[in-house]
Amino acid sequence: MIMDRRRILTGLGGLALCGVAAPSVASTAIGDYEFLSVSDGNLVLPGAFFFDGLPADEVARVLATHGLSADQLEPPCNLSLLRHADRTVLFDAGSGHAFMPTAGTLLNSLAAAGEAPGDITHVVFTHGHPDHLWGILDDFDDPVFPNAEIMIGGVELDYWRDPNTVDTIGADRAAFAVGAARRLAAIEDQLTVFTDGQEILPGIQAQASFGHTPGHISFEVRAGGEALLIAGDAIGNHHMAFAHPEWPGGADQDQGLAAQTRARLLDQLAQDQTRVMGFHLPGGGMGRVERANGAFRFAGVDA
Repeated sequence: MIMDRRRILTGLGGLALCGVAAPSVASTAIGDYEFLSVSDGNLVLPGAFFFDGLPADEVARVLATHGLSADQLEPPCNLSLLRHADRTVLFDAGSGHAFMPTAGTLLNSLAAAGEAPGDITHVVFTHGHPDHLWGILDDFDDPVFPNAEIMIGGVELDYWRDPNTVDTIGADRAAFAVGAARRLAAIEDQLTVFTDGQEILPGIQAQASFGHTPGHISFEVRAGGEALLIAGDAIGNHHMAFAHPEWPGGADQDQGLAAQTRARLLDQLAQDQTRVMGFHLPGGGMGRVERANGAFRFAGVDA
């Protein structure tokens, strides 16, 4: 029997699951849309990345309420998997092997959820940062999801394809631009481009949430009177983003616009009690937004 490279990788992924507990999978439903949260591991980032320039006393107070340290944070990476009719849709693709050693576990998590890469019919990107995009290629630079239509917003695609981005994004993020451009070129034949406000798939509407990146998109999934917002990184954490949405976030490329977007989304989610799925939120990322002490708090999906 001839073993191709993809079968070898899939086999190694299966071996990684042997003898260990399967990753926990959070789930919910909107009408006949089934959502699962699948983990790509976590990031490890210095606290200064988030908190430099912010009022230290208030930062310490907010972090203490969540049992977090200002020295180092380990935000989870939660991808949304949607099953509906004959579609299996993955929102974002994780970071793959090349970004951070604590991340890149998506294929194991998909296997635990009963899905193989070839089962994914659509991959839909919120934006092009490494922990969302780089997992689209495997260790051999082949597409991980060979049967999927890959969908991305036009503003975001243009930004990462622009040859000037590498020179304007900042030296500390230049590798983001190089990595995104290379990966997007490799999957060009699978790409479909959409615009803000478009129903990209039945019941799934793209909503501009610019700021974290120039073309960041969130997605509202609606069935009858129920809805869920796949927020990506527009709401990037459960501590400062909720307690002080107006504060600048270190991960955001346009911090002023990102803060406006974040405040708008939190207000809307709290007002409508729409469920939310956040890429870096705890508990699998699924929950609701509640008003609290003049700001907001993140509550579990059943709250």
